[in-house]
Amino acid sequence: MELLEHQAEFIESDFIHTGIVGGFRSGKSQAGAIKTCLKKFKYPGIDVAYYLPTYGLIKDIAYPKFSKLLEDFGCEYVLNKTDHEFITPFGRIILRSMDNPDTIIGYEVGYSLIDEADILSTAHMKDVFIKVVARLSVPLPDGMPNCLDFVSTPEGFKFLYDFFVKKPHAKKKLIKAQTKNNPFISESYIETLKMNYTEAQLEAYLEGEFVNLTSGSVYRNFSRITNHSDRAIKSTDVLHIGMDFNITKMNAVVHVIDGTKKIAVAEIVNAYDTPEMCGLIKEKFPNHSIVIYPDASGDNRKSSGKSDIQILKDNKFVVRKLSKNPFVKDRVNAVNIGFKPAKGDPTYFVNTNTCPVYTEALEQQAYKNGEPDKTTGFDHINEAGGYFAYYQTNKVQGAWGSSKLA
Repeated sequence: MELLEHQAEFIESDFIHTGIVGGFRSGKSQAGAIKTCLKKFKYPGIDVAYYLPTYGLIKDIAYPKFSKLLEDFGCEYVLNKTDHEFITPFGRIILRSMDNPDTIIGYEVGYSLIDEADILSTAHMKDVFIKVVARLSVPLPDGMPNCLDFVSTPEGFKFLYDFFVKKPHAKKKLIKAQTKNNPFISESYIETLKMNYTEAQLEAYLEGEFVNLTSGSVYRNFSRITNHSDRAIKSTDVLHIGMDFNITKMNAVVHVIDGTKKIAVAEIVNAYDTPEMCGLIKEKFPNHSIVIYPDASGDNRKSSGKSDIQILKDNKFVVRKLSKNPFVKDRVNAVNIGFKPAKGDPTYFVNTNTCPVYTEALEQQAYKNGEPDKTTGFDHINEAGGYFAYYQTNKVQGAWGSSKLA
């Protein structure tokens, strides 16, 4: 049986959780069905389970796909449409819907696969996951682990993003698949999608990438691949820290500058107030020169009887600020231009390993009523990074005030 490279990698993987996230027609569901059949043949007498979001999809996708594969493998079978099961000489392939997690009961299997996990909401899939794992309890005779695998088109930052990207593990493996990797589709298919889909939709549905599919992504130019840097803090670095003032939600993004490159290398999130933030900076970076690019409104807000800006200066930090904050659109544009300028190479990068909260906020903040949505909590850290980025792209003489190094 001829397999595409990513299909073979998926089928051969023995990680406890392996996932294919791929574009339309990239062969991910085919890989899932093949692996399910092979697990059934490998462990006679031990049932396996295959899950789809609805019974309608089971009838439209699973019935014909498994019928064809079992015939190709020369395996006799009976399709029990009442119970949604393929009965083979090796045991059952159990097909179940995920629309009601409470019905995922009453059977035990040695292997499971979930198809199109991202169609459902993240909260719903978390409930499904708990139920599916509970059914995965039959010991395998060769001592191999019971595996639960996934195949899906990415639908923004939902369950699979949370499971594989935000919560990586040594026993998890994520495989990306692109539509163009499948030689068995027509060129007109891809061209039709390009004619009718947005850039973000094409990244998801052709490239198999996790992207913000919410209408109006604020930081549309950010890519955790293109804009990632492994740069870490060195002992000789001057640290340039963008800072947003909010009681109980103080956020700071720590940068270094390498020539024309500005790299976010660390973050401090949800500090209580400015004195606590200053203490954390001194504790984490005791031997570095510190330059702060703060929210300009910190001249007005009071913390411990002093303005936030004065507290920064009292802590011997260099402070660079505008007399007033830039317009939101100008701050956002400065960040987007750094990630993907109209001409030339990117100049703004993020160590996505050491700045996970900033990375998530850049990927997921969307517009609401024409302004960056402030209801999700992503705005605080994005504003912190944005104050630094705006300064670096708008060094207009006389526009910025600064304190001297003490």
